Amino acid sequence: MNRRFDLLNALRARVAAPGVDANGVPESQPPPPAIRPADEALVATALPVRPQSTKATLLLVLLGSIAFFYFARPVVLPIVLACAAGMTLKPLIRWLSYCRIPPAVSAAVVLCVLVSGIAIGFFELGHPALTWMNEAPRHMAELRQKAHKFFPRAARFSEAADAVGNLGVADEQQQPTTSIELKTSRVPSGLVNWTGTFLAGTGETLVLLYLLLASGDLFLQKLVHVMPTLGDKKRAVEISKEIQQNISNYLFTVSLINLGLGVAVSAGLYFMGVPNAAMWGMLAALLNFVPYFGPVAGIIVLAGLGLLTFDTLWQAALLPFWYFLLHAFESNLITPILLGRRFTLNPVVIFVSLIFWTWLWGVPGALLSVPILVSLKVVADRLPVLAPVSEVLTS
Repeated sequence: MNRRFDLLNALRARVAAPGVDANGVPESQPPPPAIRPADEALVATALPVRPQSTKATLLLVLLGSIAFFYFARPVVLPIVLACAAGMTLKPLIRWLSYCRIPPAVSAAVVLCVLVSGIAIGFFELGHPALTWMNEAPRHMAELRQKAHKFFPRAARFSEAADAVGNLGVADEQQQPTTSIELKTSRVPSGLVNWTGTFLAGTGETLVLLYLLLASGDLFLQKLVHVMPTLGDKKRAVEISKEIQQNISNYLFTVSLINLGLGVAVSAGLYFMGVPNAAMWGMLAALLNFVPYFGPVAGIIVLAGLGLLTFDTLWQAALLPFWYFLLHAFESNLITPILLGRRFTLNPVVIFVSLIFWTWLWGVPGALLSVPILVSLKVVADRLPVLAPVSEVLTS
């Protein structure tokens, strides 16, 4: 019996410590087997991915994301617009919650006030805008005559260019031609499709905006819940709150600045005797939301308006000069003071982002280009991995 227990203990010791016999003497290890070619291929596939492969994967992901945002624009764009508007209006919902008003009621009140204000402004300023658009051909002919009157050299150059362009068709115009004109009372299908898409996107944005405002901090709580560690939860809360605060401060401040700019432009045009001064002032305010291109378009529009309104060149030049003076004062003094250095982004990056998002989503993309950059900068400032991105975005 004792011998049987000794053999069992020896087997246990051999299993527990391979390479050592029952007496504690180390056994000689056999030489390692030679690696076969098939094993070498298997080991090669288990090696870390090369940096070139990682860069190629990131490039493919980036190109795929751009294609997704372009083709999924009808779905993604209302979501992005609703999120941006929700971040802007969130402080109002929070302030109403301090007054013991439920978030659902607060969201309904804020949304009704917002939609009512936009509708009233549209109906008040839309009628003169439609009237002016119906008379656009006459205005264009009058503007051409004024331009020929004030700039005769440019007029002669234009006439010479038209004459050169018509050399090839001079003989064809001498022969009588029969023209057939088809009249139809139908509205173009393209306009109907665009109107339907616009109304559907607006409805989706408003419904989603209400749900975001009425839900309170539900999405932030869900985001914190899915994070694995306590550090990740804290970082997610900090990034979310900072993005929301920065987007809200930026859009709300810029909206107030542009509204003040539109009122100042309207007042100046009114005292100059320009008809429909409020409409042109609000147009200048809307154009000022688009960086770089918006102010340039505003100067061009007011220059043409000045030529149509006045009979002298110096009076016509007062309109674009007044807008340029206000814009220079706003962009160099008012905006830096109110926004501070937190929103000092690289001008080159802003310009590139404006071109990219305008190509991707049109006018809404131009309006969202700077808020998207602000959100990206907040995330890059918080994550050490994105420190180079933050350095590029900073002015």
